[in-house]
Amino acid sequence: MTVNLTLVVLAGVLFGSGVVLVMARSIVRALLGVLLMGNGVNVVFLIASGAPGRAPIVSKSSAEGVVVGADGISDPLPQAMVLTAIVITLAVTAYCLALAHRSWQLSSSDNVEDDPEDARIGHLADTDQVPDTDYADTTDPHALADTATDDQGGDR
Repeated sequence: MTVNLTLVVLAGVLFGSGVVLVMARSIVRALLGVLLMGNGVNVVFLIASGAPGRAPIVSKSSAEGVVVGADGISDPLPQAMVLTAIVITLAVTAYCLALAHRSWQLSSSDNVEDDPEDARIGHLADTDQVPDTDYADTTDPHALADTATDDQGGDR
């Protein structure tokens, strides 16, 4: 099987540009990155499907009435996988567009902001102060009594 170098380079460029765009803060750029990576997957499946010019299921020689062995039949799995990848890319595109639209409605921007909790955990990790757990010690009865309140807001 000969591989078309142009398609291999195209798949690499699509994946590389898609990864760069997914890492952006803008949801629309991330969506474009997902689309590019989805197209890169389709190109990889196209490369894996074999030599161009063959029919998806039956080769030209068997279509003319000549009986050939298993070599005359191409594998339909790559075409099925491309169709599946197209459907998955469409679903992810619709989801990302819904996220971008909702983000625009709420903040008039499609940039993803830093989460304060993630920033706090990152700061603790940088200073080597990451605790084993964020929960109070459940074996200490005084710690439980300090945090226990009833539904009205008073102490139990």
